[in-house]
Amino acid sequence: MNQNYLPFEEPLLEIEKKLDHLRNFSSEKSVNITATIAQLEKRRDDLARQIFSRLTPWQRVQVARHPDRPVSSVYVSLMFKDFIEMYGDRRFADDKAVITGLGRLDGRKVMFIGHRKGRTTKDRIACNFGMPHPEGFRKALIKMKLAEKFKIPMVTFMDTTGAYPGIGAEERGIAESIAENLFVMSRLETPIICVVIGEGASGGALGIGVGDCILMLENSYYSVITPEGCAAILWRNVEAAPKAAESFKLVPEDLLKFGVIDEIVPEPLGGAHRNPEGMANTLKSYILKHLDELEKLPIPKLIEARYEKFRRIGQFVENASAS
Repeated sequence: MNQNYLPFEEPLLEIEKKLDHLRNFSSEKSVNITATIAQLEKRRDDLARQIFSRLTPWQRVQVARHPDRPVSSVYVSLMFKDFIEMYGDRRFADDKAVITGLGRLDGRKVMFIGHRKGRTTKDRIACNFGMPHPEGFRKALIKMKLAEKFKIPMVTFMDTTGAYPGIGAEERGIAESIAENLFVMSRLETPIICVVIGEGASGGALGIGVGDCILMLENSYYSVITPEGCAAILWRNVEAAPKAAESFKLVPEDLLKFGVIDEIVPEPLGGAHRNPEGMANTLKSYILKHLDELEKLPIPKLIEARYEKFRRIGQFVENASAS
């Protein structure tokens, strides 16, 4: 048992410890206690369903940030064949916070762009914890235009707390680089599927998040800012992050209702980190289903539908001026 457990999962941890003890005892003593183990496993699964069926928005954020949760590079290795990573922005550097490349998804050529957080501490530091610099967005932009040129559909994975807000990023035009990506993606002449696999926060996510179909994993979140950032601004207290998460409707069910996303991708019981292979297979099937639908549309209709999709997001009220 090498998995990490979140605070609200502690009852599951106790059962897992008992299961490990019984399995070791059965192996060492050559005692058949299969029925007892099966009964305890059923109890664990029932409890997990109960816990995960009533998670608060803040708990969903914690699952989205789970240290064992699959990141973009993991999905690439599980979903794509013949993947060739592509580097650099041709201006400044290769930003490791963004991974781009060509691969085959069930034999179909796909351009992939995703945030890269890293798995080990060393990798996370090298990837700047998934927070792109301007060169990361420009790196992505080059690959977007390449996909359009060769008529290759594009898939993007969002998993970031936001674009890097440092002085160097500001000096090299972080806002401009995100804005240009939004502009280009809005009219890119190829199908685009965007997936929130973990954290989809702020402009860092939007910089690769304009597409024909927006999917969210069941335990991911998508918002204009992280809960901690919102709490610091509105309540001057990071401790108010759970309250912030509850307030601005960042979970998939709310975003589907508001028309911000198109579909929720179910996760294995206990979260994607409990079964990365199963999660990758499920996600691949959803992506292929939507690619099949999008590739049937003529390009002019595809772009028009993309435009209308984003125009419909949000609500406003007009009051007639007093005469």
